[in-house]
Amino acid sequence: MNSDYSSQQHPAVADVLPDDYDHALLIGRIWDPNTEGPRPVVFDKGQLVDLFPYAHTVSELLNRDDPAALISQAISERKRVWDLADILQETGGDNEGSATLLAPLDLQVIKACGVTFVDSMIERVIEERCAGDFAQAQRIRSQVLEGIGGNLIHLRPGSEDAARVKEVLIQEGLWSQYLEVGIGPDPEVFTKAPVLSAVGYGAQVGIPGFSSWNNPEPELVLVVNAEGTVCGCTLGNDVNLRDVEGRSALLLGMAKDNNASAAIGPFIRLFDESYTLEDAREETIELIVEGEDGYTLRGVNSVSRLSRPFEELVSATHGYHHQYPDGFALFTGTLFAPTEDRDEPGMGFTHKEEDVVHIRSSRLGRLTNTVVPTNKLAPWSFGIMDLLRYVSVYGHHEEKAYHG
Repeated sequence: MNSDYSSQQHPAVADVLPDDYDHALLIGRIWDPNTEGPRPVVFDKGQLVDLFPYAHTVSELLNRDDPAALISQAISERKRVWDLADILQETGGDNEGSATLLAPLDLQVIKACGVTFVDSMIERVIEERCAGDFAQAQRIRSQVLEGIGGNLIHLRPGSEDAARVKEVLIQEGLWSQYLEVGIGPDPEVFTKAPVLSAVGYGAQVGIPGFSSWNNPEPELVLVVNAEGTVCGCTLGNDVNLRDVEGRSALLLGMAKDNNASAAIGPFIRLFDESYTLEDAREETIELIVEGEDGYTLRGVNSVSRLSRPFEELVSATHGYHHQYPDGFALFTGTLFAPTEDRDEPGMGFTHKEEDVVHIRSSRLGRLTNTVVPTNKLAPWSFGIMDLLRYVSVYGHHEEKAYHG
């Protein structure tokens, strides 16, 4: 697959794709202006091959018994194709009437795990302790670190050692609900965003006007089918309003679920012989934020430092207690929590309008988005009923080439 395509001829394409794109099985979605609806696609030889005649949604594709066979047939028959270079030129701009890249999910529920790294757990404690006031963060950070003896990197959540640390923290007056999910027996799992609300590569991400302390969260996103099997993964930005969640954990929905607050993409990399779940465990995800003011923020999320294995996070989400007939996507949390000052000393980092956020992995490609206030975003308007109507109209008119 992709063996006779050279991404060097298209620098923008090469920048978006994984380094080993010629071996990767990449599934995405595009907006097709001709039919005015979303189409699942697979990348092959510089083109995006239409999967809609074979599976109307990405969810349907991943819940088939043999998605690889269906994809292989679609690539062979090439009923419709789009050049990725052309699509990237149109994505993110004034693109009415053009094919553009979308988030690679559709009917999957968008879930997220929080406090899955010790380092970010400490930052959640700080947010809570300073009640969303970033000016107090450095003082409280020092107090918390002193109370836990420096770090908890090697502590296994739910273990006897973790229980002993809990007792010490209670005695020090430093216990927090974030430490409960960080080192306690159960992980935090919440619904990040509604179905079909995620934005993809090149789109704008939104910051509400009621937040003045916020940041990106670069994360590995597991893509899971209805049976609870992890089929592949992608990159995500779990846009986070630190001041809102810091006021109260009960404001998590207000802090996490806003228009364009979940960016996912550019593609789902399905697991095969070239990329496995074990490879995903070792992912290194890089973050660069570039501001119009000349400011640059860099960070790294090392997935291998997750305090809980993927299997524990997935089983906490899916099982006898909760099913997802269309599958789900699971943000796995981030090690990255920015503490450096952007402007005044002691004021920390927060986004500014027109920040460009790049989230990159050598095996998953690059997700790029621009930060704007939510009141400047185009309203989210294409929902589940619209998708059902689209499938009803075009699913009957386009021959279905696969009956597995």
